[in-house]
Amino acid sequence: MGGAVRSGEQLLGERYRLIEQLGAGGMSVVWRGYDEVLGRQVAVKVLASRLASDKAFRHRIRVEAQAAARLCHPNITNVYDYGESEQVGLTVPYVVMELVDGGPLSSRLGRGGQLPWREAVTIGAEVASALATAHARGVVHRDVTPGNVMLTPTGVKVVDFGISALVGESEQGPDGALLGTPAYLAPERLDNGQVSPATDVYGVGLLLYRMLTGRLPWQASTTTQMLRAHMYHDPDPMPPVVGLPAEVEELVRRCLAKRPADRPPTAEVARTLADVAGIAAIVPVSPALGQFDPTLLENAGTTILPWSSATDALPFSIGRTRTRRAARGGARSRPGWPRRAWSRSPRPCGG
Repeated sequence: MGGAVRSGEQLLGERYRLIEQLGAGGMSVVWRGYDEVLGRQVAVKVLASRLASDKAFRHRIRVEAQAAARLCHPNITNVYDYGESEQVGLTVPYVVMELVDGGPLSSRLGRGGQLPWREAVTIGAEVASALATAHARGVVHRDVTPGNVMLTPTGVKVVDFGISALVGESEQGPDGALLGTPAYLAPERLDNGQVSPATDVYGVGLLLYRMLTGRLPWQASTTTQMLRAHMYHDPDPMPPVVGLPAEVEELVRRCLAKRPADRPPTAEVARTLADVAGIAAIVPVSPALGQFDPTLLENAGTTILPWSSATDALPFSIGRTRTRRAARGGARSRPGWPRRAWSRSPRPCGG
C-alpha cells in the first residue's frame, strides 16, 4: 500500500482494525482485520494507494462489492461491508469479507496430481451450485480456476469475484486488454464475445477434467499454444477413470464445447454432479429471483479489477498473445482469501 495504510494504528471506518497483512496482488492488499463492533475477525481488501486517486477504479471496486454482496450461498465467500477511508490525502476504498479457513484447490492438486473421482465430483457440484446462484443474479465469475476454489472443513468456497462482470458486458476493454487465467479461458473470451454464464461452465469443465485426470485437455508449453487450443483444438478425450459414472464424462465433454450455446446450463451441471456425488444441489429456484440492475454500471467504464498473481491470472492483449505479468506480492498465502479462522455458524445473507 505504499505506507498509506498500516496495521494497528487506526480503524478503517471507525470500525475495522487492521491486524496483519495477508497478501498483496497487483491492485490490492488484503489484511486480517478485527471488527470492533461485532467482535469478529474479517478479511479487508484495500485498493492499492497508487490506484486510489483514479475515480474509475474506486467506482468499479464499489460496483463489484455491491454485486458480490448480493450473492447468498454457502459456497460463496460473504461480502460484509464496503467503505472509503481518507489516508494521506487519498480516498482509499476497502471491502470487508469473510475470513476463510482453508487452502486453495491448486495446492491440493499440486500435492496429489488428481483427486479420487467422488471428491472431484463433489467439489465440482459445489462450485457449479455457487456459480448457478451468481448467474441467477446476473454475475459471471470469469476466472473459475483451482486457485479460486478454497477447500474448507465445511466444503468449497468460490472466491475472488475480482474480475467478475455482469451478463451482457463486452469481454474486451477499450484498450484491448483482457484479464484471466490463460489455461482456463473460454474461447469466446478470446474473440471479444459477450459475458455469459456459459463462460463459467467452460471453466467448470476444465476444473473437472483437471481434477479427474491430473492434467488439462491439451498439451501446451506456452501461453500462445494454450490460447490457440482453446480457440481451435478439440479437447483430448478423457482417459478412463475407474468407477467414474459415464454421465460425468459426457457432462465434461458438453461443458468444453467451443460454442457457448452448446454447453449445459449451470444449474443442470450442478444437479447432475450433485446426483452423482449423492449430495443436495443448492441452486436458485428461478432466474427471475436475481435480476441485476445494469444501471449500477453507469459511468463505470469497462475497467476490470483486481487480479492476483497467486492464481496465475495474467492480463494480456487480444491483439497479441505476449503476456504482461501481474505485480507480485510478498505473501505466500492466497491473496484475498487467506488460511484463517472463520465462524462455522450460519449467517444471514443480505440483498
